[in-house]
Amino acid sequence: MARKNGKTSGAVEKKLVGVADVVITAAQRRKDPTLAIPVRSLSNITFNEHKGMIEMGKAMQARSFFNVGMAKKFMQTVLVADALCELQRADLSTSLREIYYRSKHTIKNSQENTFDTQDESDPLIEDLEVSLAALREELHVRAENGGSVVGPLVLVDDGDRVDCAKLGKGGYSVPSIVEPEYLQIRSCTADFVLLVEKGTQWNRLSEDKFWRTHNCILLTGNGQPPRGVRRLARRLHDEKRLPIYVLVDNDPWGYYIYSVIKQGSINLAFESQRMAIPKAKFIGLSSGDPETYGLPRNVGIKLNDKDITRARELLNYQWFQKKAWQKEIKRMLSSGLKYELDALASKDFQYLTKKYLPKKLKEKDWLDSGPRPWRERVRVRGSCALAAHKLILCEGCLYQDISIQRHLTRRQHPCSSILATTGGPTGKRGACRSRDCQCHYRVRLIPL
Repeated sequence: MARKNGKTSGAVEKKLVGVADVVITAAQRRKDPTLAIPVRSLSNITFNEHKGMIEMGKAMQARSFFNVGMAKKFMQTVLVADALCELQRADLSTSLREIYYRSKHTIKNSQENTFDTQDESDPLIEDLEVSLAALREELHVRAENGGSVVGPLVLVDDGDRVDCAKLGKGGYSVPSIVEPEYLQIRSCTADFVLLVEKGTQWNRLSEDKFWRTHNCILLTGNGQPPRGVRRLARRLHDEKRLPIYVLVDNDPWGYYIYSVIKQGSINLAFESQRMAIPKAKFIGLSSGDPETYGLPRNVGIKLNDKDITRARELLNYQWFQKKAWQKEIKRMLSSGLKYELDALASKDFQYLTKKYLPKKLKEKDWLDSGPRPWRERVRVRGSCALAAHKLILCEGCLYQDISIQRHLTRRQHPCSSILATTGGPTGKRGACRSRDCQCHYRVRLIPL
């Protein structure tokens, strides 16, 4: 894969050479070569409530060559940096696996290997990403394709036009690098994105043409979604203003997968700014669904010790402190059971596509951002451009809804744009339907 930006590549190469310069400079001064690596753990992350995402702190770890406990990791970090620098100079991209093999050899006059498994080299690439402030695609490293997408979406991949509605039920394999310079979104006519945890449920939805009957994009990462899938979802949300609905198993691991999509991950907190989707909505499977949809207890699975421990950890995470989530997790713990999405097949093989999801979408049954009770307190915030109606709506709705703001500031037909936003006739009440507005307060138009 050719480089798309020569200036960026040159800057990244310079940063990688800087890793070697640390060793040379320290040796010349007869000092211990030391690399400063940001700490990528729970202790060094914070939850920004205003942005709704996890952010990395400033804590650093000194990785020094003369420390017996760190010498091997220091050496491995320099070897990986050298391999990445070689890629920059050769104008090539490669896989995580090939970086592992390129950096692996037996140290002269010993039986010791530089690397024993790929699990040792992969985290070092992430360390270098955050240390050098260089994204993985800028380092010319790609992972294996780990997701699929199908629906009314047209992409341009390396110059080739890809229509995701015409690739059969298997869909399009999502690349690991989906930045605009590599993958362009040519057109998209969907109303929302449904991000499904499991490939089995994604296959069912694709086979039943759920994307066609509900005009949506079906996306899956086959478990914990890889970066390419998360980044594509974020781009569709930002560039096409599509809401993201997340469908996962009713267990602690499903909850965490949802939180990674919504707030970002602890390990990759430095990527939250371009991957997290704070407005993503949890559509299911929730702890109350077995009762609501009549799933018998015998299709539930008993929580094991790992499940219980993980659930209690989630209860302590700051981003799970909302009352709805505390109630959700505690309800699962009190029932002693977890439910897989596959359990819906006990009702009918097509229950997920014909009953469960249509009902959830119709009722807007989101766990942490669902329809709220109508609020009586409303404020007069302005009148329409031609003074035909007085606009009464909640405080938050006016500032969040782009359509209403434009309507108040431009001279245009007084009814059409507001009615398209509120979804209700003049003088009646309704929930705001704008994709940009997350408010569910009362919205009214009153004739003057």
